[in-house]
Amino acid sequence: MIDVFLNYLSDKFILSEEESYAFSRVCTIKKLRRRQYLLQQGDVWQKNAFVAKGVLRTYRVDEKGTEHIMQFSIENWWAGDRQSYHSGLPSAFNIEALEDAEIVLIPKADFDRLEIEIPKFGEFTRSLLERSFIASQNRIHASISYSAEEKYADFTKTYPDITNRIPQHMIASYLGISPETLSRIRNQIAKK
Repeated sequence: MIDVFLNYLSDKFILSEEESYAFSRVCTIKKLRRRQYLLQQGDVWQKNAFVAKGVLRTYRVDEKGTEHIMQFSIENWWAGDRQSYHSGLPSAFNIEALEDAEIVLIPKADFDRLEIEIPKFGEFTRSLLERSFIASQNRIHASISYSAEEKYADFTKTYPDITNRIPQHMIASYLGISPETLSRIRNQIAKK
C-alpha cells in the first residue's frame, strides 16, 4: 500500500528514488476492519493519514448522543484531526472505517521534516491545505444556504463514486437532513 501512496505523490510532483525511499522509511500501514476506529474522541492525533483503500468517516457525537458526520475520506484522500494535530489537545472526533481499509500513516515529526527536506512536498501540502480550507468554506456555505435537494446534489458531485458505499442514514447525517428527507429526494431523482 505504500506503493499506492508513492504513486499518488508521483502524480502530484516528480519524486526521485531517494525521495521515494525517504517516504518509505517513515510510512507505516494500518489495516482497519469495517467499524474499527483510526481515531477515537479523547485521543491526541499525531499522524498524517492517507487513505490507500476504503472509506472512513470523521464524526463527533453531541451531548444528546446524536452523531454528526463532518467528512468522508475515500481512496487518495487524507483523514485526521487538524486541531488535535497542531494543538496536542485531545480530539473531539472519531474516525471510523465504513469498510475494510488500509491507511498509510506518517508521524508528525517525520512529515514536518520531509516538508522541509523535500521542498516540492512542502509546496504540495500547503496547496492541499488551501484546497481543504476552500472545501470547508464551501461545505459551510452549502449547509447554511442550500435546500436539502441542493445539498444532496452537491454531495453526489463531490463524492460521485461512493453513494452506494455509504449507508443512507450516514449521508443524511453528513448533509444535516433526516433519513426520510434523503429517501424522498432519492425517490424523486429515480423517477426522473
